Amino acid sequence: MSIKLQQNQWLSNIFKLLILIISTTTFATNPNWDNAQWIWQQEDSPSNTWMSFRKTISIDEIPEKVEAHISVDSKFWLWVNGEMVIFEGGLSRGPSQAGEWNRKEKITPANSWYETVNIQPYLKKGKNTIAVLVWFWGRETHKGTHIDSGKGGLLFSSEIGNQHLVSDASWKVLQHPGYDNTIEPASKSLVQYAVKFNASIALNDWSDKAWYTPSFNDTDWTTASEKGKVGVAPWYNIEKNIVPHLVNHGLVNYANHAELKLPFTSEGQTIKCKLPFNKQVTAFLEIEAKAGDTIFITTDNRLNKIHATYITKGGTQAFESFSWFNGHEVQYTIPAGVKVKALKYRWMSVGEMAGSFKVDDPFYNRLWDMGNNTLFVCARDNFMDCPDRERALWIGDVADQTGYLFYAMDNAGRQLLKKAILQTVYFNENDVIGALGPLRVRELVCQSLQFIAQVVWPYYLNTGDKETLEIVYPYLFRYLDLFPMKENGLPEYRKSKSPDSWNWLDWGVKGTIDEQPIQMAFYYLALREAKKMAEVLGEDAHVKWYKKRMISMKGAYEKKFWKNGFYSSNPEKFKDDRANAIAIISGISNPEYYNQIVDNVLIPNRFSSPHFEWMAEEAMFIAGRPKASLQRMKEMYQSQVDQEGMTTLYEKFGNKGSYNHAWNGSNTILSKYVAGVETTKEAWSEFQILPTLVHFKSIEKTIPTVKGDIVIQMHKTNHSYQLDLESPEQTSAIIGIPKAEKQISTVEINGKIVWKNGTSKKKFSGLEFIDNDAQFLKFKVSSGAWNLKAEYQ
Repeated sequence: MSIKLQQNQWLSNIFKLLILIISTTTFATNPNWDNAQWIWQQEDSPSNTWMSFRKTISIDEIPEKVEAHISVDSKFWLWVNGEMVIFEGGLSRGPSQAGEWNRKEKITPANSWYETVNIQPYLKKGKNTIAVLVWFWGRETHKGTHIDSGKGGLLFSSEIGNQHLVSDASWKVLQHPGYDNTIEPASKSLVQYAVKFNASIALNDWSDKAWYTPSFNDTDWTTASEKGKVGVAPWYNIEKNIVPHLVNHGLVNYANHAELKLPFTSEGQTIKCKLPFNKQVTAFLEIEAKAGDTIFITTDNRLNKIHATYITKGGTQAFESFSWFNGHEVQYTIPAGVKVKALKYRWMSVGEMAGSFKVDDPFYNRLWDMGNNTLFVCARDNFMDCPDRERALWIGDVADQTGYLFYAMDNAGRQLLKKAILQTVYFNENDVIGALGPLRVRELVCQSLQFIAQVVWPYYLNTGDKETLEIVYPYLFRYLDLFPMKENGLPEYRKSKSPDSWNWLDWGVKGTIDEQPIQMAFYYLALREAKKMAEVLGEDAHVKWYKKRMISMKGAYEKKFWKNGFYSSNPEKFKDDRANAIAIISGISNPEYYNQIVDNVLIPNRFSSPHFEWMAEEAMFIAGRPKASLQRMKEMYQSQVDQEGMTTLYEKFGNKGSYNHAWNGSNTILSKYVAGVETTKEAWSEFQILPTLVHFKSIEKTIPTVKGDIVIQMHKTNHSYQLDLESPEQTSAIIGIPKAEKQISTVEINGKIVWKNGTSKKKFSGLEFIDNDAQFLKFKVSSGAWNLKAEYQ
């Protein structure tokens, strides 16, 4: 039987198993959707519609636990008894494969997400009012990740004691009159709209008499129209949102609040309100005005297309624009004579900023912070390339983010990455893994290969999520099998024939990119990492297939491309740092060539954009040239770090493009190589701390792993090295004492001498001597708190 046939049979068996698991497990714990109906007003609304729903119920006793399950197209805000429970629930649609991409009909049917929300703390005995505001986008974009159902809808279910509350015709509904849904889309790339809100015809929003409060009179509202039960088109089946709710940091004052000297009467000028750093925010104001004044709210971001227009009513009023934007400052243009009482903003984030990095060099501290801010501002419904221009899930950008995501984000970030992985493989065509989805399977070959090597395998290694690996692996193998091998031992250079393909590898310096050796090395790297997946899954035939191709490629790559550096033809034209960097990272280069590559290519040539820059820096660390790597990093990022007021990193060097682009990955180098922290076994069950301190004297680092936080402090002098480690349960750590140019005389761990004059001494529980190589003296310790002190001769 051929490998291809074996793989297809394996895939069929996997899906049968998944169906069995789902039917016996998932459905048994799913919410009770019996009698729940998708509801809306009678007419199917046009795009950019804001729909208000109300339901009043009576409760005799408050149960200990009450969960509400909600699904919408596209976003929702939930109040119970006038208190906001969820600010912006829902995810862009398209979580799983309800049907293959149909290019001819240009459709991709997709299921819908549902959210689970704890509403028990907001309930009371007697009458209770549930209110939901639903924003129906009703559009798709060529770079978007949202699949439009074509119809707005709300689905609701909650078990409250013996009472089963569901969405049905007993709910009241009204298209919110305050929101103008006739405005043009913000841009051809963004699915979200700007907001235009007229308070004079609204529903007393942001007041104690608002439409979502119990006292509001909804007798004039119509009853909801039932559109069908779970499973009906166009919403299809519903799946539990795997990503935790966005963290609502609440309405807070701006960083320059004191300078604003609130309250004040506007003189008609633009008021610039500073944010602590570039964030995703919604803007709030409280004012006193006459009816008919127009207030315009935007940010300093030149690429931002989302803004808010607010038309006042008479008297004191408040407003918050629910369509998020980002920037370093929020700008309010308020007509003269309007009394401004409060200006605030609300930051929503995917999880918390759980990771940290600090060294005794302000340049690298600031670079870390800028990279960390960029990571968070490029994450919401999905990981995105940038939050202003298109908000698109380019999987190559996600590959760059993945490198430092596990050093910075908590469980929410890990789950958002899982969503990106599933979404990428589910929306494929003819075995092609697209680099941009789901609305079209647009293949960028190197990004698809990056996805396999630099997204899927790191995700599994850091999480231990074997179930997801089992689901996605067949897609990866099928894609790698699309590359036929040639007689020269290398795969055929792949150019996709899809009309949506794009033979793009990097921005960088125009005319310098060496396509063939880059793609060959990325393919080798994908084979290497896919082989590890096959080993985990017990796919022995695939392991042999990968090995055979890798052996064939290694010698052939050197024969075809090596010329004191790896080049496809003319060394003067193609002395490409990107090609040579990935040759080292992938392992296809002979280590004997590393120094030549660094000296001849990676030091003198700086052709890459930030998308590839971190790989050039990583290659130099792998080659044993950390000083050169850090020097390159500093020179490439100096202009951005020095730019006062900037808190995120640009799309292109020279401070060009979007100023908050996800693919700046230097934080990977600072974490993995400088701090030296890296997982060595699945789910951080074992990790290592092998720092490369270079000129640094101290490092403080926190890593938020699936096992819990790892907290590290290092201090080095000319005569000593100290490490303080706190590691979570069910982990072990290999800790290395860097040798530099000096011999280690003594090592004391938790107050006991364990090494002296080249000999391992006292042994005790939880500690094991591992190795004494050229770079490190290594010990293995169990979980818990450890203090290590080493003296140098």
